[in-house]
Amino acid sequence: MALAVRVIPCLDVDAGRVVKGVHFENLRDAGDPVELAAEYYRQGADELTFLDVTASTGHRRTMFDVVNRTAQQLFIPLTVGGGVRSVDDVDQLLRCGADKVSVNTAAINNPTLISDISQRFGCQVLVLSVDARRERGEQHTQSGFEVTTMGGRHSTGIDALWWARRAQELGAGEVLLNSMDADGTENGFDLEMIRAMRSQVTIPIIASGGAGKAEDFPPAIAAGADAVLAASVFHYGKMTIGEVKAELRKAGYTVR
Repeated sequence: MALAVRVIPCLDVDAGRVVKGVHFENLRDAGDPVELAAEYYRQGADELTFLDVTASTGHRRTMFDVVNRTAQQLFIPLTVGGGVRSVDDVDQLLRCGADKVSVNTAAINNPTLISDISQRFGCQVLVLSVDARRERGEQHTQSGFEVTTMGGRHSTGIDALWWARRAQELGAGEVLLNSMDADGTENGFDLEMIRAMRSQVTIPIIASGGAGKAEDFPPAIAAGADAVLAASVFHYGKMTIGEVKAELRKAGYTVR
């Protein structure tokens, strides 16, 4: 039997509130993370992702108290990212109720962090978050996709596909692939990027960025994603998790 496709709401959190914008800019309030977490659990979310979107740019650690209160509302896996810089940060987040951690900027600055976390806690705990976009300007990558940091504001010049392969070798258990070109646009997932990533890694891919309607989700799975993630379309009531799962079932995919 095929593994069930996972539907994952994402809570982008800033200063204790869920926010959402376009390309991580012009953020607007979308509600209380604890209340939204409880609602998505009730709707049948398979997992929940909590990203502290200003922890890295603000050079601070993730808000552990909000993570703890959010985790108390859930009986499904919770992934937490944003400001994770050390093995000790991971240990504290797991103690607060997280099941997985997502790393991005800190892993780029220090790739051994991936192997350190994986060796201590297991690869199933570690999600590599890749904020990727088509290359711009003078820097060129072999794949045409580059890694960005700081919510897409900083170009690293690193090839996104090479980086995901390297992280897999170091012990990453999943890739959260967020298309910065599609993020917040609601024009559909970046299928070209998903297919390119699928050709390079064997670990699960979570597709993120661009969902605007329930019909956008099955093509992402067809392109090679194992799970689909969305934020604003759930936060602002444009669709429910149940509606997304119904569309996936209609397309022939197994869902919980």
